[in-house]
Amino acid sequence: MNELNAKDFLERNIADTVRTIQNLSQHTEALGHAAQIIADALLAGNKLLICGNGGSAADAGHIAAEIVGRFVQDRKGYPAIALTESPSTLTAVSNDYGFDNIFARQVQAYGRPGDVLLVLTTSGNSPNIVRALEEAKSLNLATLAFLGRDGGKAHGMAQVEIIVQNDASARIQEAHQVLYHSMCEVIDTMLCNE
Repeated sequence: MNELNAKDFLERNIADTVRTIQNLSQHTEALGHAAQIIADALLAGNKLLICGNGGSAADAGHIAAEIVGRFVQDRKGYPAIALTESPSTLTAVSNDYGFDNIFARQVQAYGRPGDVLLVLTTSGNSPNIVRALEEAKSLNLATLAFLGRDGGKAHGMAQVEIIVQNDASARIQEAHQVLYHSMCEVIDTMLCNE
């Protein structure tokens, strides 16, 4: 019985993932715009700040690693900071200013005009993501958002947003990974051609 359930779940999830991924081509223009904003900022000596919660926090660290290290092409490293990586900072800010401010406080500390904030959220409703976008806007940072479902409260807050329309967080995160891997490949090309 468990094998049958596992098979059913897997086949259903594969089919849903394929449908979701196939719909991503509608975001080609937005993805190219996001890559251009990031590459331009990095080439101008600015940095990329990235944040998300849960699986999206892991994605933030993954993107930062691709920018600081490399994605495919061998090139120099560029500054990218995942605002999710320091347990000391996250717990201190959360303790002193509340969990809703864990990213906004770091945007305030690290962000300078010309920098870019990229947020990832499957619901778009995370108060700490909304606050980070508000803080970034007040500091004149470029803002990019990878969202899910209908975009939630974060919808319309970023200069460039890509909304993966699916109700399952796992499918949205899988699609976000395809999107940011593609974005990193475009960024790599732009950084290597300078």
